[in-house]
Amino acid sequence: MEAKDSFLVPIFQLILSIFTNMKKNEFRLVGVMSGTSLDGIDLVFTEIDLEEPISYKIIHAETVAYTEKWQSSLENAIKLEPAELNDLDYRYTEYLSGVINTFIKKYEIDLVDAVCSHGHTVKHRPKEGITFQIGNLPELARLTGIPVVCDFRVQDVELGGQGAPLVPIGDRLFFSDHQYCMNLGGFANISMEKDSRRLAFDICPVNTVLNFFTRKIGRDYDENGNMAASGEVNEELLQHLNALSFYKKEAPKSLGIEWVNCEVIPLIEKFSLEIPDILSTFCVHVAQQTANVLDNDPNSSVLLTGGGVYNEFLIGQFRKYSKCEFLIPDAQLVEFKEALIFALLGALKLRGEVNVLQSVTGARMDHSSGRIYEP
Repeated sequence: MEAKDSFLVPIFQLILSIFTNMKKNEFRLVGVMSGTSLDGIDLVFTEIDLEEPISYKIIHAETVAYTEKWQSSLENAIKLEPAELNDLDYRYTEYLSGVINTFIKKYEIDLVDAVCSHGHTVKHRPKEGITFQIGNLPELARLTGIPVVCDFRVQDVELGGQGAPLVPIGDRLFFSDHQYCMNLGGFANISMEKDSRRLAFDICPVNTVLNFFTRKIGRDYDENGNMAASGEVNEELLQHLNALSFYKKEAPKSLGIEWVNCEVIPLIEKFSLEIPDILSTFCVHVAQQTANVLDNDPNSSVLLTGGGVYNEFLIGQFRKYSKCEFLIPDAQLVEFKEALIFALLGALKLRGEVNVLQSVTGARMDHSSGRIYEP
């Protein structure tokens, strides 16, 4: 076989795979998500049926916590030079493949149609046409021996979009009985249906800020929000936080860790407060910014997911500042909704169907985003 023919074989296999999957309704998928809060890697094994009414079943789910070394590497990745970042990308891809393989072996999972992986965001500056997630290299497919769908954000940014949030397509297809779907992870993001269009955007930081300050005193997070509850709200800091220019922007809009590091952390540190006071003030800030985007209708339900739901002080502030009904589902959905929906994004990509909405990201069109790699 000539070299040019061997080069074409993977392309033909990819086209055949997409054509075959366009006919499929039922998929067995592993969804993988790593968020900016650096809690760990979320994995779900799910069966998704795309025949109306669309349904899903989470069969196995697990979070693999980062070691201190990996947590530090990811936290400081934004500071790396290009060559160092490329090296980290490769090492993280190898690490991620090992985590996925261990998950599959542990639960004796077979007949997997694809691994659908978000990767870990290192840079997100959509205005500059930049979004970069490590762990999305073709080696992920080779090392797992399974087709991989990944790198979901890049195409959207190339089309003029924010590259985020991507979860709202899942909110529309899986959770349309709620007026709002809100995730409390590294950032708070929300989605809703308005005038037959799905709208979604980042509201404000949450765990990226809260966990940053708890780590200063040797704790990964504020368990149950107990420290926040013991602190006092600093009204001057609260006023300055609420005055940040991002909150005046119209959607679509999204946030990245760069904004937190440049705008939020330095602002808070100027006040030289005790950690409990910082946590208390920031939780109230999150609740007030959330209340600003809700309709304050007691008949409106807000589905809350993400690790932030376990912060009882924060949830209490939500209920203090808004009349909406805040609903917390079972722990599995709370913790693994994003990984589940990235599995859905992968299934839609395999079928060549829209998985990113123009109305959400501001891209020039709805589109089917992501890269497909064969083993």
